[in-house]
Parts: sequence; C-alpha cells; structure tokens
Amino acid sequence: MTHCHDVLGIGFGPANLALAIAFEEEGHDLDVRFLEARPGPSWQSAMMLPGSDIQNHPVRDLVSLRNPRSRYSFINYLFENGRLLDHLNLPVEFPLRKEYAQYVSWAAGHFSHLVDYGVHVTGVTVDRDAEGRPLYTVTTSAGDTLQARALVIGTGRTPFIPEPFDAVDSPRVFHLTRYLPALQELEELGVAGEGDRSPRAVTVIGGSQSAVELTLDLARRYPRARVTTLVRSLTLRQKDTSPFSEEGYFPGFTDYYYRASRERKHVLDAYMRPTNYSSADGDVLHELYRLIYEQRLDGDQKVFVSGSRQVQGLEVREDGVHLGVEELNTGETEEHRADFVVLATGFRDLGPAAHQDRVPALMRDIADDFVFDSHGYLAVGPDYEVQPLDAGMPALFLNGLCESSHGIGDAGSFSLLSLRANVIAEGLRKRLP
Repeated sequence: MTHCHDVLGIGFGPANLALAIAFEEEGHDLDVRFLEARPGPSWQSAMMLPGSDIQNHPVRDLVSLRNPRSRYSFINYLFENGRLLDHLNLPVEFPLRKEYAQYVSWAAGHFSHLVDYGVHVTGVTVDRDAEGRPLYTVTTSAGDTLQARALVIGTGRTPFIPEPFDAVDSPRVFHLTRYLPALQELEELGVAGEGDRSPRAVTVIGGSQSAVELTLDLARRYPRARVTTLVRSLTLRQKDTSPFSEEGYFPGFTDYYYRASRERKHVLDAYMRPTNYSSADGDVLHELYRLIYEQRLDGDQKVFVSGSRQVQGLEVREDGVHLGVEELNTGETEEHRADFVVLATGFRDLGPAAHQDRVPALMRDIADDFVFDSHGYLAVGPDYEVQPLDAGMPALFLNGLCESSHGIGDAGSFSLLSLRANVIAEGLRKRLP
C-alpha cells in the first residue's frame, strides 16, 4: 500500500527550501516530502559568472525576515564557515552570486533527509484513498507513485522563449538558464572554444541584468568575437532603485496589490517593472559603457548595444545563426550572423496571455478542477492556495509562482521568500488538522 504523506513539495529550490525551514522552526508536525529534478542542491548553477552578484540585500535570505535568530541565516552561514569578518570587509554592496549559491546549498544540506533528488515529476492526478478521501497521486519518470493530502508546487517559472526563437531546435540558440552547460556543449561541437576555435560573432537578446552580465562575460571569454546585444527598448536602462519603489518588496504592498482590480494591477505592474525587469544595476551598466568607450578609443570596437531592435526571423545554417532584424523606429531591416545566440528574455508568469502560462506545467492535467477569474487568471487565495471548484479537493499551494496575483514581491527573488513560506506553512496547518 502506497504511503500517503501530509504534504508533497515539488521542487526544492530556495522557495520550498524556505518552506522546509519554516516547518522545522515553527514546529509544524507534518509528514513532508520534497521531490527535486536536479541531482543535488544548487541555485542558478548555469549563471555562476565570475564577479556576478545577487540583486537583493543579503539579509533578505531564506529565513531572516521571518526569524532573525535562525541558524539558517546567511549571516550564520558565514559565521559557521569562518568568513563573517572577511565578508563584512568585502568592498561590495551585494554578495557574490557564487557565495549565495553556496549558502543555499549549505542550508539545503540540513534537509537532505526530506528530499529525493534526481526525481522528475511527470504527472499529478486526484484520486481517493481506501476511505474515499481525496488525495494527490504524483508519478515520476522512474515509474514511481507517491501520494499526499496536499501539494506545494515550487518548481520556478518557465523560461520565456519569444518568437521566432520558439520554433528553433539547435544548440546554437539557448536560454540563459542553460548558459554555462550550453557553452560547454558548443565547445564539444567545435563552435566555441579558445584560440582559433573562438567564435567570430555572438548575439545576446534582451535588456535585463542578465543580458548585461552575459554581454560582459562573453566579451571577456571570447575577446576576439564581436558581441552584439539586441534590445527592443531604445537602449539599456538602469534599474529603479528608489527606496520608495523598493517598498514594492514589502509584505504590505503584496496585500495591497492582491486587493487591487486586474486593471489596476496592470498599472501597478507597469510602474514596478523597472525595479526588476528589462533593466540592470548601475555597476554592470557602467562597466559595459566603459568597455565600449575604451574599445572605441583604441579603434577596435567589438562590443555593441543596438536598441529598438526586434528579431523578425532567423535561420540556423552550417556557418551559424542568420537573423533578420528590424529597427523599430525607422522600419529598416538588418542582417546579422552569429555563431550562437543567447536569450536573456526572462520567464513566464501565470495568466492567459501568449507570453504567460495558464497554469504551472504540473497542473495541466488537473487545471479544470480549479477556478479561473473572469480575466482568465488562475484564482489564488491570499495564502497562495489555489481555489478549487469543489470544496472537497485536497489543498494545492503555489510557492514562488504568483506574481500575477501577489505582485512584484513574488517575482522569483529572495525578497519575501521567508515571509511567504510562513504564510504557506500556516495555510497548510489550517488545511491539514
């Protein structure tokens, strides 16, 4: 007979890791199991670029806003690893990304007894136990089945692959979530390497923080290559870091946003977008601008930023990727060739639009069991529980997927991670007596 857990958490990135910590520290006595597709604990492993940092205050970690005394804080991680004073003496505003990734792996290591790594979930269905009570059955690629009285989906958002790139299946075109492994694959294919195997031209698509970081990394990694960044807006822009705008990452704004109408949510989104999307921190923008200036001074410019550009078509040939590009303000067309193209095009949130996901991928088989509002958005409660059509449905919570219902603080950052975990933990406690 299949054992029925109280809670199955799908995914064990920072969101569900914060939930596991909240369960332990808040004394929730639940039978919890997490399933993670990756072979072990990691965070943003494909973007561990030299010198890159995180974009949130380090105290906005896995626990501190909920429990500043937690042993799982970033500060305690530094202390236990003998790096606290060295880190405090580091002349940077934000921690290095590789150090924060090590912190996440360190924290996850305390919960290895609750996690099955290397498990790919392939399906979720609703069944009933021997006494007729509803429960979830989760199937894996290995053919195993697990059951639970509640689910928490914390798988992260789907990469956004815009047209016309979504119709291409080639190792020469890839999303930033595959950056370092993709470069390794291209090196094995003889497309990218050192010396004579160095690429001649590379294109980055997007105007985000990641796009700028990738442009700088490619320029350092392949100094002989022409690196071109294509941006739909006029040019690259700096993030809105006003402390007033940053209050969008306060829990009070989350509640405020949740209560707003869909029309007003769109207005709030437009205002808050530059705090996190299609913009970059000043330090990397300054570094990129200095690099381009110095290359021009030397008469040897190899890095270019082309704004108001939209890729209208592409073809992958033996000699590389050929792009048809439109200048949006003049209508002029350009032809670009690149050995490979990196898509720094962001992620999909939940919603009915073409650039959104109607539901998380693992909910597709059971989506019709849940409520959608009049605008076509999945109905999610203030505690992140998805509203079912039938009150007898087992509980399902979304962890880190609710930007369209809860606002910018749910946009995949660490900003409100620990507080959200506490809300979900309390919701599960109430639903699972």
